[in-house]
Amino acid sequence: MQLEGASAVITGGASGLGLATAQRLVARGCHVILLDLPTSQGAERAADLGDLASFEPADVTEPESVGAAFAAAEARGPVRAAVHCAGRGGTVRVLNRDGGPGDGQLFEDIVRLNIVGTYNLLRYAASSMAKNDHSGDDRGVIIFTASVAAFEGQVGQLPYATSKAGVVGMTLVAARDLAQRQIRVNTIAPGPFDTPILDRFGDDVRRKLYEPVPHPNRLGKASEYAMLAEHIIDNSMLNGETIRLDGAVRMPPRPR
Repeated sequence: MQLEGASAVITGGASGLGLATAQRLVARGCHVILLDLPTSQGAERAADLGDLASFEPADVTEPESVGAAFAAAEARGPVRAAVHCAGRGGTVRVLNRDGGPGDGQLFEDIVRLNIVGTYNLLRYAASSMAKNDHSGDDRGVIIFTASVAAFEGQVGQLPYATSKAGVVGMTLVAARDLAQRQIRVNTIAPGPFDTPILDRFGDDVRRKLYEPVPHPNRLGKASEYAMLAEHIIDNSMLNGETIRLDGAVRMPPRPR
């Protein structure tokens, strides 16, 4: 995939996995649109990345703002890649401690962000990429972010595991749907990763997160996610796949 002179949209691009991916793509001469919430540090991070980066404030659950971000990307060059890192978790159990029904509103909010947000990214990215000429075998590549929770969700991860399983389920169907347009779709399913969301936790909590990881026995690095995202963009035979990036972890039923 020729990235120099092209553009890419990265949701959740102001920090963590998204920002690390932006750094790799900018190094390839690609103009990167950091799509993140208006309250994020997207403008500052885009300035740090230089002339090949810009910030588009958007909420991925709002189609109009997602569409505007892709229009901005198209103005910079053909959209060859879209990497979807925006999402969230939250603790919801089937029953509350008092035996009453769990939090339905929080469940719905998390599922909406993680599923509807992914679909919005998918449809706007595909619409942009379908206009492209070929670059090698492809017109473009779309990468979702799921989680090992899609396969081994822990107690309390009900909406997060449900929504990430939905992202995994979307992957092959979307890849088959877009094959006629020569647009690939893949998903990365990370294990425990060292991202800014963990900054508020102490070393003991962080250690418990990676204790189940066989090797390497540590939190994953955002740069390792970005390395895989770049490889997916470059390797045209990777299509319709969900790739675990997790150090061989299989999460236990309950957090330790």
